[in-house]
Amino acid sequence: MSANHSPCTTNSTIPPLFCSRFLHTPHNVQCSNRNWASKRFKLVAKSKSDAQPSTPTSFLSFLCPLLKLFSGRDPSQPRNFTLELATSSLASLSRFAWGTKSIAESSLNKEITSDLPFRLQLFEFEACPFCRRVREAMTELDLSVEVYPCPKGSVRHREVVRRTGGKEQFPFLIDLYSGISMYESGDIVKYLFEQYGEGRSPSSGLLESTVFTGWMPTILRAGRGMTRWEHSRLDSPPGKLELFSYENNPNARIVRKALCELELPYILQNVGEGSRRLKLLLDASGSKEVPYFIDHSTGFQSGDYKTILSYLFETYSTAIL
Repeated sequence: MSANHSPCTTNSTIPPLFCSRFLHTPHNVQCSNRNWASKRFKLVAKSKSDAQPSTPTSFLSFLCPLLKLFSGRDPSQPRNFTLELATSSLASLSRFAWGTKSIAESSLNKEITSDLPFRLQLFEFEACPFCRRVREAMTELDLSVEVYPCPKGSVRHREVVRRTGGKEQFPFLIDLYSGISMYESGDIVKYLFEQYGEGRSPSSGLLESTVFTGWMPTILRAGRGMTRWEHSRLDSPPGKLELFSYENNPNARIVRKALCELELPYILQNVGEGSRRLKLLLDASGSKEVPYFIDHSTGFQSGDYKTILSYLFETYSTAIL
């Protein structure tokens, strides 16, 4: 399997890749839900007659249960935070500087506020190395995005991807501004730089990650952010969830993985070094430190990743913790 363009799938019955291409969407098909996270997606489904016979189980399909065996513990229970932070920091080191700095003044959202309609929607899951590549590109391009976590066992967002593109493959990007939806991490990164990079090319490494730099963060974190927690609430959050983060921050990574395990959609405000969005973070928290999380439906706000984890599992769980 190529470390460059292979997809993240976790179901061996999913059809193999069809040639990567932009999916132009019609204007008369819409899908909507009742909560904040839902937009009117303009969808196009791939015909089942175009699908090829199923392929062997992907590497990630094999890795999922193995890593879950090693991580093993209920994510809502008290953790060894020294170990958590150590493994997350090593994961950051393995990705070098990718996903740390904003290298381009984005042509998107010239007037930076937290209330703009967000044009980019990313369906992904945290443990996927190909999804990580796209998130790194978004940090570098200073782009904010609506994130729809699609962990293994998803009850909501994977179905949207299947209906939209015809298969459960991640990452999957919808650009509501241009009307384009697409798979394949390499194609998405190139598209983002072409569309919003103002002439810049992708940083070296975003398109040529190795097995070590690509898979090491997933292995080090023992599959955290890969599988939906069984006690996650089935309904979507009633209000907007917002996370200030940048991809390669160790503390923010821990929070994003919890959001993925709970399948909670959220607005990701990328605030890498040099970001124009840092003023929003300063106004909200009085600090440039990340993560900073806001639940607009309850008024909860915190910049402490341990406090955020406790809040998320207590608020968006069906279990009595």
